[in-house]
Amino acid sequence: MSDIAELERRISAALERIGAGLDLLGEGAGAAPEAGADAGELTRLREALDAERTANAQLTERVRAIREKQETMVEALEKKVGRLTEQLNAAGLELRRQKQLNSELTDANRALSEAAREGMAEPHLINRSMMTELEALRVARAAEMAEMEEILSELKPLIGEVA
Repeated sequence: MSDIAELERRISAALERIGAGLDLLGEGAGAAPEAGADAGELTRLREALDAERTANAQLTERVRAIREKQETMVEALEKKVGRLTEQLNAAGLELRRQKQLNSELTDANRALSEAAREGMAEPHLINRSMMTELEALRVARAAEMAEMEEILSELKPLIGEVA
């Protein structure tokens, strides 16, 4: 952004110099050129005006190119952030679903344990229930790790760009 401000400042200064040169040309147009010094000065001012016009065109083009590049980068970053936000939202929903499943499984295990204490349940049912809960926890952990790896893989390039 400081480059753009500097370029705009330079363009403004160039336009002021062009305006001053035009004022001098306008004052000299009403009167006949006196001597070779005035004709030389007029030639020098015309060359300076042409040089300033060229510099102005170049600076304007550079400012346009910088703005386009900046807009392109901002759009790309907004897309990445949007995609990451969607992934994070989906991961959050999945995590809530898994937590709910784990909670239900824990309640079922608790009920089985109570039934076993009362002598109403088979020990192999309790064992199977515990194995199911353990597997659910492993699946949840694996899903969380996969999601974290995905998020980190997306963030690493962004962190590199910022650094």
